[in-house]
Amino acid sequence: MTDQCQVVIDLWPRQSPAAQAGLAELLAAYHLRTEAEKGAAVADVDGLPDRYRAEISDPRSAFADDVVMVAASGDVLVGCLVLTAPVDGRSEVKRIWTDPAFRGRGVASRLVDAALARSAADGVRTVRLSVWKWRVGAIALYERLGFTVTASWDARDQLVCMERAV
Repeated sequence: MTDQCQVVIDLWPRQSPAAQAGLAELLAAYHLRTEAEKGAAVADVDGLPDRYRAEISDPRSAFADDVVMVAASGDVLVGCLVLTAPVDGRSEVKRIWTDPAFRGRGVASRLVDAALARSAADGVRTVRLSVWKWRVGAIALYERLGFTVTASWDARDQLVCMERAV
């Protein structure tokens, strides 16, 4: 593998089965790590809540109305991001994840930059995201990329809501 990662933007109906499997692996890692960090660790994907298992087993259906972006190093997917369909001039970044072996190489920054560019092209005025407060590195990244903390739109405790004008 190389240090160079290319951000590939595509809609799910056009993505290959190999890319779908790679995305499912990234989503599984994201959800398993998040549950563990919340103190609700599970042994494997079967222990995840139904909605998360649905994303992993069929990302094409789960994100049918959204744009899924992936970062690849060669043929291996090393990062992902879901950009929700615009509603009232806003989109939301969800499921941003970089394989831990590829962190520190700008993968997440490039994914977010691609999401912001796509949002601008789609006429979106604001992009928002939420992040668990213990993910201080991610919060610092989002702040460097121009996101600011805003009033919460999500009632879950320990969730930091952020947004940025496009």
